[in-house]
Amino acid sequence: MAGEVRVDVEGRTLTLSNLDKVLYPRTGTTKGEVLDYYARIAPVLLPHLQDRAVTRVRWPHGVAEPSFFEKNAPQGTPGWVRTARVPTSGSRGGSRHGDHLDFPVVDDLATLTWLANLAALELHVHQWTVGRNGRPKNPDRLVIDLDPGEGAGLHECAAVALLVRERLAERDLDSWAVTSGSKGLHLYARLPGRLNPEGTTALAKEVAEELQKAHPTQVTATMTKSRRTGKVFLDWSQNAGSKTTLSPYSLRGRELPWVATPLAWDEVEAGAADPVELEQFRFERVLERVADHGDLLDGLG
Repeated sequence: MAGEVRVDVEGRTLTLSNLDKVLYPRTGTTKGEVLDYYARIAPVLLPHLQDRAVTRVRWPHGVAEPSFFEKNAPQGTPGWVRTARVPTSGSRGGSRHGDHLDFPVVDDLATLTWLANLAALELHVHQWTVGRNGRPKNPDRLVIDLDPGEGAGLHECAAVALLVRERLAERDLDSWAVTSGSKGLHLYARLPGRLNPEGTTALAKEVAEELQKAHPTQVTATMTKSRRTGKVFLDWSQNAGSKTTLSPYSLRGRELPWVATPLAWDEVEAGAADPVELEQFRFERVLERVADHGDLLDGLG
C-alpha cells in the first residue's frame, strides 16, 4: 500500500498517500484505517459538520510525534472545497489575511477524505454555522465540557452529567451526551438561535455556577486547575464565538484511537452508578455502535 493511490470520491479525484503509515503506534492503526473509518462514519458525522467552519489538529507523523492546529485552508486546497471567510480578532492559529480566517467547511465525503489524507485526525467545530455568504449565524447549540480533575474520572463525569441534564431541562432544553475521546464528557443542547455567542456563554456559565453552588464537592465552574482536584470542571467557555469543541464522531489524537462517541442516557446513568459501565470508545466499536443504534445524536442537528 506504499506510495500514492488515485481514487474517485463522489466524482472528485483524490490522490491518497502513505496508506500504510502507522498513525497510532500503540495499536498499529494506519492512515489507511483512519481513512476507512472516516469514510464509513461519514453518514452520521457529516450532518454534525455541515455548514460549520472546521479547525483541524494534524499529526503528519503519527500521535507519538508533535501535532499542529490548522484553521486556514492550507495551500494546495482543491478548488472544489467549500471555504468560509470568517472575521477574526487574534484567534489562535493565525491568519494570512490579517482580519479573517478562511476555514474549510466539510459538507461532503470528498472534503472529509481530503482532510483525513492530511492526517487531520481531530476535527473541531464552533457551536455556530455559517450561511452561504460565509457569515456566522447565532449558535444553534450549547456545549458544556465535563473535564475531570485529578482523582476524578469518567464515573464522576457521568454523575455530574445527570445534574447538568436536570438544569438544562429546567430551561426547556433537551440534552445529549458524548464522550470526549479523552477523559471526560461533552453535553450538548439544541438552541433556537436567538442567543448570540455571548448569550450562549452566559447561559452555560449560569448552569455551571448553579451546580458549583449546589454541589461544591462534585463540581467546579472555576478554570483554576488547583481547584479541580476530585471534582468535575464544567467548562462553559467553549461557547465563545472563537472557541471550538471536538466534533462528535471525530477521532482523537491520543495514545489509543478513541472517538468522541454519542451515548444513550441509560449508558450515562449506568456509568454514574458503576465506574466499570462506561469507557472511552475506539473507532472500531463506534462503527459497531452506529450499525446497531444509528446516530444517538439524532435531533441535535
